[in-house]
Amino acid sequence: MAESYDLVIIGAGPGGYVGAIRAAQLGMKVGVVEKRAKLGGTCLNVGCIPSKALLHSSEKYREALNGFAKHGIKAKVELDLAQMMKRKDGVVDQLTKGVAFLFKKNKIDHLVGHGTIKAPGFVEVDGKPIKTKSIVIATGSESTPLPGVTVDEKRIVTSTGALELAQVPKSMVVVGAGYIGLEMGSVWSRLGAKVTVVEFLDRITPGMDGEIARQLQRVLEKQGLAFKLGSKVAAAKVGKNDVALTIEPAKGGAPEALSAETVLVAIGRRPYVEGLGLDAVGVARDQRGFIAVDAHYQTSVPGIYAIGDAIPGPMLAHKAEEEGVALAEMLAGQAGHVNYETVPGIVYTWPEVATVGQTEEQLKEAGIAYKGGKFPFTANSRGICNDERDGFVKILADARTDRILGAHIIGAEAGDMIHAVVNVMEFGGAAEDLARSFHAHPTYNEAVREAALAVAGRARQI
Repeated sequence: MAESYDLVIIGAGPGGYVGAIRAAQLGMKVGVVEKRAKLGGTCLNVGCIPSKALLHSSEKYREALNGFAKHGIKAKVELDLAQMMKRKDGVVDQLTKGVAFLFKKNKIDHLVGHGTIKAPGFVEVDGKPIKTKSIVIATGSESTPLPGVTVDEKRIVTSTGALELAQVPKSMVVVGAGYIGLEMGSVWSRLGAKVTVVEFLDRITPGMDGEIARQLQRVLEKQGLAFKLGSKVAAAKVGKNDVALTIEPAKGGAPEALSAETVLVAIGRRPYVEGLGLDAVGVARDQRGFIAVDAHYQTSVPGIYAIGDAIPGPMLAHKAEEEGVALAEMLAGQAGHVNYETVPGIVYTWPEVATVGQTEEQLKEAGIAYKGGKFPFTANSRGICNDERDGFVKILADARTDRILGAHIIGAEAGDMIHAVVNVMEFGGAAEDLARSFHAHPTYNEAVREAALAVAGRARQI
């Protein structure tokens, strides 16, 4: 007799495990199918968490190597990459064990194995039949392959392989100037690799506010990263000690040769839905492979739902989490909701970049009249004290109502600062609301307030 659940979720990443916990809290019997022995999905195991651990460690190394002297600190600095990797693995282990504890606490079953949907209400896990009232696909995403380039996770790696390198490569080519490429390129650049970023478009971080992107590129160039924009990798040949690349201009022209000890392919991610049996049961997907869902996250097949990276929208862990919670509440008869206008995006380089809402380019294209306010960290007291003066805060507000439409920050701890704006936007607040809120002195967050004041022409130099 098949085991029976109220809800079976396929995938134990942020969307799957957070949605499972919320469903269990609402009284459902929940099983989560995950082929990994460890819970947490790509994010906790080979994505968000280990990359941020390495970013933090590598930034400490860079600061010790180049920044201590001006503070009157003399130190002999030596890199122990094995220890750095060990710490990273320890962080992953602690957090995945934490998810396992939450499953046990909330009486959620971890169904280890590969899940295949046989019909609405029926899933097989490595051949074992499972019955359920509802099925949620939360299988996340995988690295998008680059045509003509074969990944071996040794010389040519994805972000997964870039997290496991046994030694610092002398040189690295990063293909793709998005969030992942810039973050992992920063890690290995700080640790001593000569990093070149190749990007098909004529700018980095596509979709980001253009002014922020230009500033980020300037800062990263100062840190030693080189950029080949408007270029594409046409071929890659793995040799004994390096990879020989053929680089072609995106708009045509003579190719050039480029070689590196390691090549990181980071041109984006695509939904991971392999082996789920979607075509057999009639689950519709769009041209890019994303699962089509309605406003309640239901697919074209009643009783089968999808969230996170498997469906259209920002491919971010926190977006998946909110969808998991909203769907669990909907299935329980409540009014789950996700406000996609306030999903923040963060690039964990140093300085960090954080953004929410619309960019200037998007507002202009939509014909929306807006006011902008900007404030630099060169005039921020905490930035001066900490010698973190790169970057600025930009806030965009409706020209008529003053309602905040977007905010874009490049600077130290931008990823934390953005949430003050997210909260105001969530309640439909205005730039004046943000400007009149207390911001303690001296803090980086004062730059957010000053940018809000600047929307009305009232910024002060502090």
